[in-house]
Amino acid sequence: MKRMILVLWDIDRTLLYTGDIDRRVYKETFTSVVGRPPTALPARGTGVTMPLAVRELLRVNHVPEQDVETFAARIVDELPERLASHRELLVNDGVIMPGAMDALAAVQEAEHLIPTVVTGNLRGNAETKLSALGLISYLDTTIGGYASDDSHRPALVRVAQDRAAAKHGGPFNCDNTVIVGDSLEDVRTGLEGGARVIAVASGTTTEQELRAAGAQHVLADLTSTTTLLRLMDPSEAP
Repeated sequence: MKRMILVLWDIDRTLLYTGDIDRRVYKETFTSVVGRPPTALPARGTGVTMPLAVRELLRVNHVPEQDVETFAARIVDELPERLASHRELLVNDGVIMPGAMDALAAVQEAEHLIPTVVTGNLRGNAETKLSALGLISYLDTTIGGYASDDSHRPALVRVAQDRAAAKHGGPFNCDNTVIVGDSLEDVRTGLEGGARVIAVASGTTTEQELRAAGAQHVLADLTSTTTLLRLMDPSEAP
């Protein structure tokens, strides 16, 4: 029997792209909570967890430091429902990244691979995006690691490993866990959290930058499922 391998997918710019919808949601929620529109918004494609992005959003928009944590908690609480209210926009404007659906299907079909997510999204936001674009059925989101679990992204690898172990008997560690993502934060999450890293240069970070950050493997995109599966499980190499 083949050893089980836990596959941790990043979401934004790895599996799907939702354009400026997240930034719109940040703007609307900030305005609702703070009472004025923001003049600056979070940077695109960084992979930073939503709670950290919210705190930075508040600070760059000159919210008094003594109010940051209170406002941040309220914004984080409101973000999932706010995004869900834009489901139609996600369906119409969201894009599945090249090769992503075939890659997800191939991983799901491999009996020894356990697909879930580790993401800077809150769980509600993650599931809304995946559901809107028809990808959620390829993943076991119940064992994923989300920004709603911990704002420190590398910690989410252990969260997912523990949940997977409880469901599948584990244990899961660096030897049998792989993360697939597009950002420097995805690389750091794997290296610090305890997972091998397959980086995909489908976001704002170049192949060279991903390699320099320490990713064990770097792909241009997800269009070669044969290559992807081989990298996930080196024992499959001829």
